[in-house]
Parts: sequence; C-alpha cells; structure tokens
Amino acid sequence: MKGNTVFKRSYNQCLRRLTAHDIGAALPSESDLAHTLDVSRTTVRAVLASLAEAGIVSLGTSGRALVRHPLEADYFPDMQTLSAGAAVERRFMEWILLGDFRAGQLLNAAELARQFGTSTTTIREYLAQFQHVGLLERRPNSAWLYKGVTPDFATEIYDVREMFELRATRSFIELPDDSPPWRELDAIEAEHRALLANIGEEYRRFPQLDERLHRVIHETSNNRFIIDFYDVISTLFHYTYRWNRSDEQQRNTVALMEHLDYIEALRSRDQRAIDARCRKHLRTARATLARSIEFGPFRSQPIPAGVST
Repeated sequence: MKGNTVFKRSYNQCLRRLTAHDIGAALPSESDLAHTLDVSRTTVRAVLASLAEAGIVSLGTSGRALVRHPLEADYFPDMQTLSAGAAVERRFMEWILLGDFRAGQLLNAAELARQFGTSTTTIREYLAQFQHVGLLERRPNSAWLYKGVTPDFATEIYDVREMFELRATRSFIELPDDSPPWRELDAIEAEHRALLANIGEEYRRFPQLDERLHRVIHETSNNRFIIDFYDVISTLFHYTYRWNRSDEQQRNTVALMEHLDYIEALRSRDQRAIDARCRKHLRTARATLARSIEFGPFRSQPIPAGVST
C-alpha cells in the first residue's frame, strides 16, 4: 500500500485537512473521509492506520482524534503522489518554463517522448492543450513552435479566465448548502486560515490551495470548455509565478486574504459582491504574472525574424 500513488495522494490530502483541526478534535467518519478524498473506505482505513502509526491521530475505542499537527516531513514528496500522466506534465512544465527555453524554438514530439519516457501519442495530446491557448503552434514533421509567455499572451488569457470564472460562480451559488462543493469550500477556508497562522514557514504551500479553490468553482459550471481551460492555465501560471520569488511570501499572504474575501462573498450568494471580489483577486493575480514575466525576459522575446507564425 505504501507504494500506491492513490494512497500517498490521499494521505497528503488528509494531512492538509488536519492542519485546520484543533488538537484533540474528533476526525470525520470513514464515510465522510472517503467522500471528501474521493477514494474507497479501504484506502481511508490504510491512511488512518498510517496516521496513527506516525503519531498524528489516535484510533482509540472512544473514537478518532488529532494528536498533533502534521509537519512538513510527514508528507510524501509531490512526485510520489502524481499519476504517470501528471508526472509527465510536471516534468514538461519544469523543462519548458524553468529552463533556458526561448520563444521561437521548436519542439519535437518524438524527442520529448524519449526524454520523458512516455509515448509520442501522450506527448501530442498534452501539447495540443497548449495549442488551444496559443502557447504552442503545430508544425510539420511532429514539430511544435513555442511562442512564449508574453505580456500580451497573459492579458488575453486573463480576460478569458475572468469571463469563465464569473460564469462558474453563478453555477456555484445555485448549489444547495449541503452539496459537496460547499463542503469542500469549508475545508479550503479552514486550510486558508491555518496557513495564514503559520505563513512564515509554509507560504510556499499556497499554490495548492489556490488551485483547489479556483478548481472547485470552475468544476461546478459542468462546462467542459471552462474546465479544460482551467486545467491548462492553472498548470501554466503556477510554474510561471516561480520565475519571480523575491516577494513570494508577501504576495501569497495578499492572495490568501483576497481568497477569504472571495469565499465570504460566495457564502453571501450576492452576485454583485462575488463579481467585485473575483475581479479584484484576478487583477492581483494578473499583476503578479506580469511581474513574473519581467523576471523571465528571455521567455518573452519576440519570435526571431525568419520564423513564420
């Protein structure tokens, strides 16, 4: 079981939720945990047993309770919690956005498949996602042109993101209070407050919370174009933000506070308040991306003369 990706991912998810609980607090039932983590009760039992073995929870006859808060060392490394497809995605994004890769360069699907240990078909399907948003352009002979993350690209992407997210909030607030997305929002809010209380040590955990909050909103749209779009931009932007880490703690703190304001507006079900706080947060995120692009100037250079687009 310890070598199982699903188990490790569920274990880490459970740890993140426990950070928002008080010491001695009772844990949710196996059924509730299985629903929250979207896994079987068998997996939940294995997670609970490992948490008890690590001294994080107690499993006494009187019930399950939190003994101590998780430490960074308690988590499995991120790469051990990824599916094969997600692992390829992670390696590709690190290679193209964190390496010395310039706008105008060509990618070859067959070479990428060999480099990342996967099939050419998998690579082509993955690259096609970025073709849809204009980051890549398909060329003959399995080649792809990387067009770069430029300020104009960021502006266009954020215009679409704002439109899609505002539409998704309308679906979200129509859901009943006891629906799974609202329960997930409760957990996300609690984790925001726990992270703020320990922001000096754990501020780099913010991207995971950011992705979860916006994803739970987008997915309630039940619109495959909105959901697919968010799959691409969440991956792209979280890697691009890493170009500039000079003020990472400060900007993550600001974003956490804006998230809490956004969540408060969602709870009010007041669409005008939701629109205002969503737009404010996305303006901040847009400015963060713009500053990050400045720290990766070689990625935003114009496509060299002689390279057609």
